[in-house]
Amino acid sequence: MKVVGLAGWSGAGKTTLLTRVIPVLRGRGLSVSTLKHAHHAFDIDRPGKDSHEHRLAGATEVLVASGRRWALMHELREETEPRLADLLVRLSPVELVIVEGFKREAHPKVEIHRAANAKPWLFPDIPDVRALLSDVAAPGFSGPRADLDAIEMAADLLLAAADPLDGVLDLLRRTEPVELARQPRKAG
Repeated sequence: MKVVGLAGWSGAGKTTLLTRVIPVLRGRGLSVSTLKHAHHAFDIDRPGKDSHEHRLAGATEVLVASGRRWALMHELREETEPRLADLLVRLSPVELVIVEGFKREAHPKVEIHRAANAKPWLFPDIPDVRALLSDVAAPGFSGPRADLDAIEMAADLLLAAADPLDGVLDLLRRTEPVELARQPRKAG
């Protein structure tokens, strides 16, 4: 199992890229999972559903299963937000895990940057950016780069940047997330 991150500011196109690159990787015969960091109090459950009521009643975990899928929801309650290493070990084995977000953590990453976003590059300030996917050249970056629309090349960059899970876990457990300057939210 190998791990690589896809890091970029909101609006850079991370999710769009993933929806295009995952089928390419699957077409190459690889099993792929994703781990996404969500901000704030996201909810995948709907009010009125039994599982939602179980969580509201105080259950720490609710597992919902059917003949097609299962989902485990864990309420943190008073616990701190888990680090990336804590979450990676919960995934079932696959050949490649792509982490979306967690840009402050020290795992290998490919940065996605869109000039129209008017946000700064992340690579000078976050750890272990190994390649860039962008619509413009990055000043001061000497590593591999591909255009945002070059999906086959994006798949190649992600695979080349990925490291084995054991090494990633060791690194994550030895390092603290970096602090980033807060970026103003876009209007609208």
